[in-house]
Amino acid sequence: MSDDDFMQASDEEYDFEYEEEEDDDESGDVDIENKYYNAKQTKASDPKDAITEFLAIPALEPEKAEWGFKGLKQAIKLEFKLGLYEQALEHYKELLTYVKSAVTRNYSEKSIDNMLNFIEKGSDDPAAVRCIEEFYSLTLECFQSTNNERLWLKTNIKLARLLLDRKHYHAVARKLRELHRACQKEDGSDDPSKGTYSLEIYALEIQMYSETRNNNLLKALYRKALKVRSAVPHPKIQGIIRECGGKMHMSEENWKDAQSDFFESFRNYDEAGDLRRIQVLKYLLLTTMLMKSDINPFDSQETKPYRNDPRIAAMTDLVDAYQRDDITKYESVIQKNQDLLADQFIAENIDEVTRNMRTKAVVKLIAPYTRMNMDWIARTLRIGFAEVQDIISHLIVNGEVRGHIDEHKRTLVIESHGDSDRTKAIQNLSNAVTELYTSIFKEADGLRLGQLGHGAQHAVDGEGLGDLGPFQDHRANLRQLRRRNKMVA
Repeated sequence: MSDDDFMQASDEEYDFEYEEEEDDDESGDVDIENKYYNAKQTKASDPKDAITEFLAIPALEPEKAEWGFKGLKQAIKLEFKLGLYEQALEHYKELLTYVKSAVTRNYSEKSIDNMLNFIEKGSDDPAAVRCIEEFYSLTLECFQSTNNERLWLKTNIKLARLLLDRKHYHAVARKLRELHRACQKEDGSDDPSKGTYSLEIYALEIQMYSETRNNNLLKALYRKALKVRSAVPHPKIQGIIRECGGKMHMSEENWKDAQSDFFESFRNYDEAGDLRRIQVLKYLLLTTMLMKSDINPFDSQETKPYRNDPRIAAMTDLVDAYQRDDITKYESVIQKNQDLLADQFIAENIDEVTRNMRTKAVVKLIAPYTRMNMDWIARTLRIGFAEVQDIISHLIVNGEVRGHIDEHKRTLVIESHGDSDRTKAIQNLSNAVTELYTSIFKEADGLRLGQLGHGAQHAVDGEGLGDLGPFQDHRANLRQLRRRNKMVA
């Protein structure tokens, strides 16, 4: 065999062996990948078989790697969904061992965060609740041992939010104190480098105080949260803080500040794409009515796109009826949309709006009359007699209506302004005449004919005075007296 033939044979043999080795590596990865995606396709039709396929993937890898991590994630979610909580916990422990080296830090943080979000959605079952608590405990232990403070903080904040959703306020308070310490410097002041986490913690604490109606602590904490400048928070966090602030102002009947906070909350929720924006927009419309404002709340650029949104159609109709003083339409909208009252906050405050509407309707109805039967008012406005009596009493006490209630006859009697004004005018005229008489005939020497000038004498003669009406006889008597004086002379 020549040297050329030998070299050619060697090259061919070498090339063949190299390609076979590469194909073996790629074939292994392809097999694992195919197994993973085949299992995903059977999740809906046969979840238990899919779990078996996912759990088989880690064994196919020579060492812990990404596909095994993905397989365990899918298996845990299916097990939790099927109520296999013990198995889910065991495999979650195995999953956490991948975090240290098998996958990147960012990918592991995102995956664990998504896993916790997933299990929170199906947490109504008591057994599921216990399982979730174990999930959080295992997660916190794992990231504390790896000194991953960022994920430790995020996980604790999620746990505090879960406890708050369950109304476990004492547990929430303990967790929040722990989180505050973690976000403070040695001197006890807030650490500016953890400002974003601090604001999230404040938001949770504000929510807790808002739900427990602790307005004193809520007000102080709300103001403190607004002063945080070192954070770049998610708009949703700002939306939560502003919403709670609006509710706080509403409880104090500070409608103007409540409207401002609800608008800011809506704007932030809208920016975050959070569905909570619709409910807060309803609160904004509610405060518009409580402020007795004639400004259209949909004139702003942020709210204008929602003007015709069917989800707020009922509240929009209420605002329209309120601003036009149409009590009939207002009552009709309330009756046809009882689901509005499903929101406790709206149910607590809509009564004040309804009272304002009925008060305006009573004032408008009684305006042309001086006496009316209160039963007739109640029938006309379709409200109870007791409420009509209460509204009229309030109007009388506040001086908005001048009158009194005849309880025996169940009537309202309005005092006539005309009679009062005429009586006052006559009294003023009488006082003026009395003062004039006193100044001329008592304090002075009276009128003396000899001292009158030519103009005055001319006036006494009655010339140039025109028609004096009832004083005409007095003028004639003066002329007769003058002639008698000449004769005597």
